[in-house]
Amino acid sequence: MSLGIGERFRRIGLRAGACALVLLAAQPARAQRVVAPTEAAPAPPPPAATITLPVIKHDEGAEYPARALKDGVKDAVTVSLILELDATGAVTKATVEAPAGHGFDEAAIAAAEKLTFEPARRNSVAIAAKIKHRYVFSPPPSRLVGKALAATSDKPLAGASVILRAADGTERATAVEENGAWAFANLPPGNYRITIAASGFKTQTIEQDVAPGEEVKNVLRLSPDVVAPGPAVQATAPDDEEEEIRVKGVRPAREVTRRTLERREMNRIPGTNGDALRSLQNLPGVARPPALLGLLIVRGSAPQDTSVFVDGTLVPLVYHFGGLSSVVPTEMLEKIDFYPGNFSAQYGRAMGGIVDVGIRDPRKDKLHGMAQVDFIDARVLAEGPIVKNSGWSFAVAGRRSYVDVWLKPVLVAAGTGVTTAPVYYDYQAMVAKDFNKNTSLRMLFFGSDDKLDILIKTANATDPALAGGISAHTGFWRLQGRFKSKLGKDTDFRLMAAVGEDFIDFSLGDNFFTLRSHPITTRAELAQKIAPGVTANVGLDMLYAPYDVHVRFPPMPRPGEAPSGPGLSRPPLETTDNGAVYQPALFTEFEITPWRGARLVPGARLDYAKSTKAFDLAPRVIARQDLTTGFPRTTAKGGAGVFFQPPQPVETNLVFGQKGLTSNRAIHYDVGVEQEITRNVNISIEGFYKQFDHLVVPRLGNQGRGHAYGIETLLRYTPDARFFGWVAYTISRSVRQDTPSSPVNLIQFDQTHILTVLGSYRLGRGWEIGGRFRLVSGSLYTPRAYGFTDENAGANLALQSYPPLGERLPMFHQLDIRLDKTWTFTSWKFGFYADVQNVYNRANAEGVSNNYNNTQRIYASGLPILPSLGIRGEF
Repeated sequence: MSLGIGERFRRIGLRAGACALVLLAAQPARAQRVVAPTEAAPAPPPPAATITLPVIKHDEGAEYPARALKDGVKDAVTVSLILELDATGAVTKATVEAPAGHGFDEAAIAAAEKLTFEPARRNSVAIAAKIKHRYVFSPPPSRLVGKALAATSDKPLAGASVILRAADGTERATAVEENGAWAFANLPPGNYRITIAASGFKTQTIEQDVAPGEEVKNVLRLSPDVVAPGPAVQATAPDDEEEEIRVKGVRPAREVTRRTLERREMNRIPGTNGDALRSLQNLPGVARPPALLGLLIVRGSAPQDTSVFVDGTLVPLVYHFGGLSSVVPTEMLEKIDFYPGNFSAQYGRAMGGIVDVGIRDPRKDKLHGMAQVDFIDARVLAEGPIVKNSGWSFAVAGRRSYVDVWLKPVLVAAGTGVTTAPVYYDYQAMVAKDFNKNTSLRMLFFGSDDKLDILIKTANATDPALAGGISAHTGFWRLQGRFKSKLGKDTDFRLMAAVGEDFIDFSLGDNFFTLRSHPITTRAELAQKIAPGVTANVGLDMLYAPYDVHVRFPPMPRPGEAPSGPGLSRPPLETTDNGAVYQPALFTEFEITPWRGARLVPGARLDYAKSTKAFDLAPRVIARQDLTTGFPRTTAKGGAGVFFQPPQPVETNLVFGQKGLTSNRAIHYDVGVEQEITRNVNISIEGFYKQFDHLVVPRLGNQGRGHAYGIETLLRYTPDARFFGWVAYTISRSVRQDTPSSPVNLIQFDQTHILTVLGSYRLGRGWEIGGRFRLVSGSLYTPRAYGFTDENAGANLALQSYPPLGERLPMFHQLDIRLDKTWTFTSWKFGFYADVQNVYNRANAEGVSNNYNNTQRIYASGLPILPSLGIRGEF
């Protein structure tokens, strides 16, 4: 919006350079003299020059910069310019005297370039000029608006009084209008207390923070009171119960537990090299994956039981090789929602947890860019408007691993068998259009590509067939379209559709596994308010994925069957198969607020799987109840639900699996409490129990069963201007049973104790330091008849049964430290960081290696101290 004089900023005049004034002094009288006839009279002095200053003819005003709003600038800012004008009065050049930053300089120059003047004149002749001109930007006013309604009837409380109290103690008052609306305009940014009182209803008070230029809406529903509280204006509405909703662009959770990481936390968690998705491994309920394996192990479920989505689109990978980086860079993320269990009916085909990565829209104010290089990878990003003020914007980004550049020469010099160090790429391209504040369209293309080649020069003592080479090439790409629209005051619609490709090429000696799949996914959801306090969500979730697969590998032994020799020395089986995964689903949920502080979300999901030729009905319900009102809030929560996961294509293959399988099933139970301690400190304690049945066991059908249970504790300090951090502790147990007559065994990913302590503190002047300490029970391993075994043995987890109870490796512990320094200039930033993992060089055991007859064994250690130094520039 263009702003004129006296509106959202004040412009203080213009100052011209000093005008030259010619003063004529009176000449003193002189004695007369006789002039000879031949002598000429002296010439008269020239007339004084008349200077006319430039005068503004046209001024469109300047726009308060969006960047300043984002940066939270609260004070008035003055920008002084030197303007050069030509003889027509047009501005030919505008120069900032002293940079102010935060976008003010650019806004002032852009406004000045549109100014036109009556030109400066000397003796009525137009001339060029140079003048001073300055703008004073005052933060645009904010607004607090809302409605006052009866609790469940939603009848307006016309005439109720609304009192607004600022942090300095000043108050403003207004009355609720006939339609229930109230508003306070022209507010400076800050914290406000809103009190609404109506005769016959309980007085309600909330606090609200308002940023510069922000409009915040609060809908408050008052419950009836037998005795009216204090003086209040008469307002009429039927007796009803109380409900409070704060509306600020975020819908309440539809799950028992949703943990959302903010951008600053994602960027600065030590030990993650600034990778957002790796930060998930520090949350309660998430086990530490084995070294160099990028896995998410959630609440005792196998890694393949947890699904990862990018804005609602399922992706097959979450981490690149080695788990050092995720497939979506942090710079592209808006948020990460993590659901460890009892997730919404909008998600299915999973028994573990859900990760939904939200991609942010491109910035629309101007062109921005970023480049970063460290020991792990190099990345670039560019974004901005396609055509200014058109509503269209774009973003492109790419990343390539940097490990092979320096690691390969080191490994070759050391005589190792590695011919090519791991190399990975990922890429993103996006265009977006905001048609209005209620409707938007976005197209996103993204993908990932990983390659690894290893040469094994000597035969393994326990499995000679390992001699040869190991190579892997995995990746995916997606083209996604997303449409969002608010169809009416009480109706929201969201549609997502995507096409893509998944590929795996894996070889181990003469054995191999290749897969090509082309998934097509669609997700549509309609949210409709159908009654006061009741919203219905209905949707469609469809997956169709044609595939081609070619496998040559020895078969895995049946559970309880002793292996006949080294795994890769047994006669291999080979199969070529093609077909299509077809899994459509319908889901519905109701969000109900029956009384004050309560929230119920019953729902159900109906899935069909072509591989089982059966429908799976999964009912679910969650409940939350605030036990106290206002601050500090105490909330009790709980939920239960049924979750199905269809068998994998390899499990229904006639050679490696079997026909006639049904879906795996899990029943989740949750109960917990959340407690606010201070404005920034809160604690949550949650107990969970998961019952598994109808689990697919290789070549034995759906005979497996088991359970997982535990307690998760999270003490969290949410980010403020200086600090963020948390302490997370999980104690849990997860067991499986292959058949009803089989022994009950711990699963290979069971970790009894998981403790994570982390924090990051801003020291000032662009410096920030943080640390992370982890203490985790050692992973399980089971000595077998042949060679090297550990918790991640085997290339295809889907072909393995759960190992019997064995021994546990020594406890894992590690300290990581991160240091950041940022220099901020007028229009760009430059940063340096050091992220050091395993600071005290702990030799953590990650597996066990045996000699040929199992008479000797040694621990295989994980990564030693691993420093990563990087630089980053952005504008």
